[in-house]
Amino acid sequence: MTQFQIRQILRYSNRIGPEAAEVDGLVNYLHATHREDSPRALLERGINPIAALKAPDGLRRPAILISSSPHRVGSAQTPWHDVFDTDNGHIRYFGDAKTPGEDPAKAPGNKALLEAYAIHSAIEPVERESSTPIIFFRRTTVNGVPKGFLTFQGYGVIERVERITQFDPRKGASFANYVYDFAVLSQSAEHELFDWGWINARRDSLVETSATLAAAPAAWRNWIAAGPSSIPRNRRHSSKLRVIKPRDQMPEPGSRNEKILQEVYAYYDGRKDRFEGLAYAIARRLLSGTAGRFVEGWITPGSGDGGADFIARLDIGQGFGAVRQIVYGQAKCVAPTSGVDGKDIARTVARLKRGWFGVFVTTSYFSEPVQREVIEDEYPVLLVSGEAVAENVFVLAEEAGHDSITSFLDAVDAQFDGMKARRRPEEILHG
Repeated sequence: MTQFQIRQILRYSNRIGPEAAEVDGLVNYLHATHREDSPRALLERGINPIAALKAPDGLRRPAILISSSPHRVGSAQTPWHDVFDTDNGHIRYFGDAKTPGEDPAKAPGNKALLEAYAIHSAIEPVERESSTPIIFFRRTTVNGVPKGFLTFQGYGVIERVERITQFDPRKGASFANYVYDFAVLSQSAEHELFDWGWINARRDSLVETSATLAAAPAAWRNWIAAGPSSIPRNRRHSSKLRVIKPRDQMPEPGSRNEKILQEVYAYYDGRKDRFEGLAYAIARRLLSGTAGRFVEGWITPGSGDGGADFIARLDIGQGFGAVRQIVYGQAKCVAPTSGVDGKDIARTVARLKRGWFGVFVTTSYFSEPVQREVIEDEYPVLLVSGEAVAENVFVLAEEAGHDSITSFLDAVDAQFDGMKARRRPEEILHG
């Protein structure tokens, strides 16, 4: 019986084969997912449907395997950005259409996912019983090597599908595609372990689909019975008391993001106050598109700012009952090896008033005691560490069409002086 944990690193190579249980000290994915007399569950593309088989109760696709490659984002093969937020049970994933003028529904991966979505959104439980589970993996870098390693990211269903237009700056052309919002379902009843035996049961052509449900996770069975309305209570939510180790807040050594973070730190070396402009841009991206609406604010002067580095506003709801929250921003450009001093967080928290929301952006990491204090005391502060800075800089540069990180940083810095204003934070409530 093979069981996977969220973020477990697996070794993957179609040249190794399923014979060895471990390769380079890691679980061999092809061994772990092997089933006699069944084709290999390969991950050679972004969307990998396991071939449908004829079961006693009709055609059944055992699973659709999703593979995301963060190190390829922005390349000619992957000019878009997938979002993996498995701790909050959400993945946003772009389909495999890439060619201008072609019907995106005919791309093989999109076709399989659209077929799955039609059943996932069915009203009757008897229809949902034949649903295809979606299994998520993400390519990762190990010891500076960007290929041959996967992290398991859970399983789930398709919550929403949207047809969109994307622009590939490298080709200078737009194309139609689909973007999928997946709900990552809970594994809490299984003690956070995913049993691949369920998928292998679905790969057995002699077994009826209803019989395979005995091996399915409890959240999957609950969703089959109750339908889309049950997703909120079956969605995966990790413990909010979990503290992230400093090394996990920083980019992998030798990775693309480590190079970006080093470039950011070097860019602001000797003029670290101007990092506030980049911190503002990152906060804008993180808070835009949430349940609220980001309202533009300003960057504060170097003195007499009451401790804030930037001010903005987050509006939640509409009309007379809408809630307006002041975004109180702090930026700390320090060496990636330094860590954020707990006194900096304490000063930020001390200045927060009722209805204010803190954002602390740094090129470094937050110590475990700092995190515990923020979590246990329920301070409304969003902590943005070096890994998140690098990832957001990369995405923002791509979205703005810049051909280099330096070009993007230059563009942000060019707006810095014009965004300065000496105003009281409360003034943004009346804008």
